[in-house]
Amino acid sequence: MKRNDYIAWDKYFMGVALLSAMRSKDPSTQVGACIVNPQKRIVGIGYNGFPVGCDDDCFPWENTGEFLDTKYPYVVHAEPNAILNSISSLDNCTIYVTLFPCHECTKLLIQSGIKEIVYLSDKYSDTPSDLAAKKMLDASKVSYRKMDEFQIKVVG
Repeated sequence: MKRNDYIAWDKYFMGVALLSAMRSKDPSTQVGACIVNPQKRIVGIGYNGFPVGCDDDCFPWENTGEFLDTKYPYVVHAEPNAILNSISSLDNCTIYVTLFPCHECTKLLIQSGIKEIVYLSDKYSDTPSDLAAKKMLDASKVSYRKMDEFQIKVVG
C-alpha cells in the first residue's frame, strides 16, 4: 500500500524555489523562482544576484544610500534569471516564486508566455509596483495565487 503523506506538487515546486533562494548572497532579501511546464517538469530556476562577470565582492549589497552605491541598479531578480536559465518554451508554464514579482519582472513573465504565478510572500502589497504588476497580470489574463506558508519535513 502506498503512503499518503507525500508532498503535493505546489509544495514540491515551491520547495525548489526556496532552495534556489538559498543561493542568493543578498544579505537582506533572498528570492528564488522555479518555472514548471504543464507536464509538471522543471524548465528553469533562478535566484536574485549580480550578473555573470560582476564580482559580488566589488559591487554593493546595501539597500540604502545613493542609488549607485546600492544593490538596486545591479541585481538581477530571480524571475528573469529563471527565464534566462530556462531550457524550453515557457508557453503556459507556471512560475513558483518566493516573493510576488515586481512590475519589471511581471512584464518579462507575461512576455515569456507564463500563465500562472504562485507566490509565498506579498510583502510589497499595495505599493505602486505591486499595483502596476497586478493590473498588467489581470489585463493579460495571467493568474496569480498566494500559497500558505509551509514547512517541509524530511522523512527517512
